[in-house]
Amino acid sequence: MLVLGIETSCDETGLAIYDSENGLLADELHSQIAVHQDYGGVVPELASRDHADRLLPLLKKLLESANKKLDDIDLVAYTAGPGLKGCLLVGSTFARSLAYVIDKPIISVNHVEAHLLAPFMEYEDLSFPFFGLLISGGHTMIIDAQSIGDYEIMGETLDDAVGEAFDKSAKLMGLDYPGGPLIEKLAKEGKHGRYKFPRPILNKPNCDFSFSGLKTHIMLTWKDSDKTEQVKKDISLELQNSVTDCLTGKLKRAHEIKGYPRIIISGGVSANQFIREKLNSFASSINAKAYYPTKKYCTDNGAMIAYAGYKKFEAGQIYDLDGEVKPRWPLDQLA
Repeated sequence: MLVLGIETSCDETGLAIYDSENGLLADELHSQIAVHQDYGGVVPELASRDHADRLLPLLKKLLESANKKLDDIDLVAYTAGPGLKGCLLVGSTFARSLAYVIDKPIISVNHVEAHLLAPFMEYEDLSFPFFGLLISGGHTMIIDAQSIGDYEIMGETLDDAVGEAFDKSAKLMGLDYPGGPLIEKLAKEGKHGRYKFPRPILNKPNCDFSFSGLKTHIMLTWKDSDKTEQVKKDISLELQNSVTDCLTGKLKRAHEIKGYPRIIISGGVSANQFIREKLNSFASSINAKAYYPTKKYCTDNGAMIAYAGYKKFEAGQIYDLDGEVKPRWPLDQLA
């Protein structure tokens, strides 16, 4: 079975073709960083228009790369949520038009579930159940994954997501958008121990997160500093330390409850090497193994949508929202 995956939930336009027998055949991705950089964040209207401009050229390039024709596609999978409504509608309309033209089935995919399933494309030893730690610009949550389509959200952010905290902290220090990669780069030259930031709600008896207070603390620290490059580096290092302590602390609590030996870490922030190393050490300390997507598949992409679409179809979980999109689509309310 050949599955075409279409991702347009936010600021990446991604398309891919997944072959159920031979794996991923081709994928194309366009990032809108240049479109939104001057605004310091994603502008929904600009994002929607850029998706509309990019989809058809990317599809043509994708089919050429895979040496396939549109009629060869057996299933069309697209992101129906969560995400920005205008962006989701562009992808939904494009996907449904293609499915109609080639008279093939279509499946609505939950963007968060696709992130969780993405590492299964690369690791043969992965299996259910597992903990999912999703860390991105829009989401931070710990998930109890029992099987495809069966998830319990054990904890999530009460305010800012990790990636959002990185981007906003970077903006406070006058750094460009997106801030996450710049924070990681600066932190490599930071001095340990210069600052000690709070670890918000780390000691609360739950698996939830909160990062808005951390952002406020950084704002005040930066305001009272001499604003040198070294200060930026030191703040970036302690920001990463604080975030990672929160992630590992809450994962430890989840492990005490469920005890799974596998942790899937996905989402854009999972590309951060510092965080990967810390989470790997934590996983080893509890006799568990951490799994990550290849870095190019940490951010939003069509490959994860195509793969998730195939696995959902294979499991008989064929959601067709009939053109509707869900900007909010909780992972524990898929059906």
